[in-house]
Amino acid sequence: MAAKITNILYSPSPIRVFHFQGRHANIPTSDSFTLLNLIRPSARRHTNIPASDSFTLLNQIRPSAFSSGIICDGLGLRSYTTAVPSVRLGLTSVTASMLPENPVARDLCVATLTGCVALSLLRFWGEMAKLGILEQKITRKIVHISVGLVFMLFWPLFSSGHMAAVLAALVPGLNIIRMLLLGLGIWKDEAIVKSMSRNGDYRELLKGPLYYATTITLACVFYWRTSPIAIAVICNLCAGDGLADIVGRRYGSLKLPYNRNKSFAGSIAMASAGFIASIMYMHYFSLFGLVRKSSEMVFGFLIIALLTAVVESLPISSELDDNLTVPLTSVLVGSLIF
Repeated sequence: MAAKITNILYSPSPIRVFHFQGRHANIPTSDSFTLLNLIRPSARRHTNIPASDSFTLLNQIRPSAFSSGIICDGLGLRSYTTAVPSVRLGLTSVTASMLPENPVARDLCVATLTGCVALSLLRFWGEMAKLGILEQKITRKIVHISVGLVFMLFWPLFSSGHMAAVLAALVPGLNIIRMLLLGLGIWKDEAIVKSMSRNGDYRELLKGPLYYATTITLACVFYWRTSPIAIAVICNLCAGDGLADIVGRRYGSLKLPYNRNKSFAGSIAMASAGFIASIMYMHYFSLFGLVRKSSEMVFGFLIIALLTAVVESLPISSELDDNLTVPLTSVLVGSLIF
């Protein structure tokens, strides 16, 4: 039993898109897709699938049902003739079966789960800092690295609905409110303050930690999971900037000639970590059909990682804040490349 998908393009005119058991379907891209009925007629349900997202479509197709695949390409979908790895379809099928079918209910469930995991991470590292098990500066950077990257791990679980990005952004968005309450002294939480500040001063949360939460929120809302810019922003901010400080403090004896507060080791670590993390998330999102792996994207991530490391090493980054200069550089360079 094989189904073949051909020439799915972003076009206002009807095109032949599906062949299944001797039947063809001419479906305009502006209309609701009825591929589910063609693939599993007994299911008797339709699904609306935006032309910019293949994740929901892949969720509806059993791994054994077809041999060609769909990938995201700009505003639409583009087919390819090689076999889709069963791991991709199996993965999306499993996640679909574990979550509610209603998009809003699904997104609320995933957002709640993501928020609980993020809060648990903050609480755990906060207690480590409070008990003195880890050095406060190290704990702060571990929080910096882990929270954003773990948050992004949950993105493929959200639906393809229009509200998915907004509901996902509620998680870091609520953290913005928390930073404001803690930074203004309205709410007291010694463990969180110690894990997210340099010197244990609650007012520090109105700077770097607030910028950090705001950056991740905006990247989620405006770029979301199908954009390599979102990957570059969060990976360079979290993995790159976070590891740069840890490595720089430990191995940063050789300072940069134009900024004695920065080291060659820290800058190299930042570029390497930001680039590697971006590649890892590119592969991860491609498993769900959210992005298309390509050498061009890899090269783009490399350029962004190098330039953000250069900007982070400049004296102006210390004056403004790395949590502002790094994501701004990632967005500007990414907008030119992707």
